[in-house]
Amino acid sequence: MNKETIRGRWNILSWEQLYDDGRVVLPMGKELEGFIEYGPYGMFCVIARKDREPFTSGGQWSASDAEKAAAYGSYLTYAGPYEVDGNVVQHHVRHSLFPNWEGGSQKRVAELEGGVLSLSARLEEGTSEARTARLVWTRALPAQG
Repeated sequence: MNKETIRGRWNILSWEQLYDDGRVVLPMGKELEGFIEYGPYGMFCVIARKDREPFTSGGQWSASDAEKAAAYGSYLTYAGPYEVDGNVVQHHVRHSLFPNWEGGSQKRVAELEGGVLSLSARLEEGTSEARTARLVWTRALPAQG
């Protein structure tokens, strides 16, 4: 696998977290929207729970804290440069909805079968919350140019 192999846009199919104790959690439910795009200048990822609830208490700045927290919990986005080394993809995060990700890297083990790309990561190793996060994508658009 290399940058040319994964270059282009991939639509999200699923996101699951498989805990070592047997739990399976779908962080944003079964129905997702979004994509990850690998291009010549970097990568961009956006994932959202389908049919997110609109604010009822105000607008983007004046909605209640509870509504803003629900919006934060139903949407993920980050972007930055990336590297591919064998089956490992490193996302170097420059911009993110999550401030703690900025300046760090997200390491993913990639599997590519036909038009399906799986990206997996181990999280919180050595704790009671240890798990494998797996995001599955389908090719939407091939690389341009």
